[in-house]
Parts: sequence; C-alpha cells; structure tokens
Amino acid sequence: MARISKAQLLKLQKKFKTDAAIGEQFGITRQAVHQLRKKYGIESSLAKNPERNAEIVRLYDNGTSGTALAKKYKLSISQTYRIINEAKKVVKKSAKKKKK
Repeated sequence: MARISKAQLLKLQKKFKTDAAIGEQFGITRQAVHQLRKKYGIESSLAKNPERNAEIVRLYDNGTSGTALAKKYKLSISQTYRIINEAKKVVKKSAKKKKK
C-alpha cells in the first residue's frame, strides 16, 4: 500500500475530493485509498454532503434522470439512487410521526 500519512491524506482529500482521484495521483486503486482512510479513521468527504444530496433529490423530483444526475455529480448510478431513496425514507418517517 502507498505510504501516505494521515496529514497528507487529509490534504489530498480536500484537494481531490474522491478516493479515485487520490488513488490516480499515487497510482493506487480507490479501494486502497479507502482502506487508508478507514485505517486513519477519516470519513469520506462526499459521504454526508447534505447540500449536494438535497440538490440531487430536488433535481430528480423536477424530472432530471438518475443517470444524468450521476454524471453531473460524478457518482455511480447506484449511489445516486441510494441518495434519492434515503431522502424519501426520511420524508416518509416524518409523515408517520406527524400522523401519531
């Protein structure tokens, strides 16, 4: 595995955002970068991005396809739909609480 310190990885994460982009710089896979992040206890910079996720849901609700959103935000199609479905689960839970 590449010899990247925790401090270096944090700086790289701010600059390149994704594990794949960091891996490309060091000639390693995104999975290797992911393992390093887990080893150092660093969360993904993209994992919980509420502004981006809210925008994805809004655009999807307004008719933009999941595939187009995935390309726009450089996410996999499955990740895009996961964001959309998780947001809808939260809305359903909120509605159930209000009925009680």
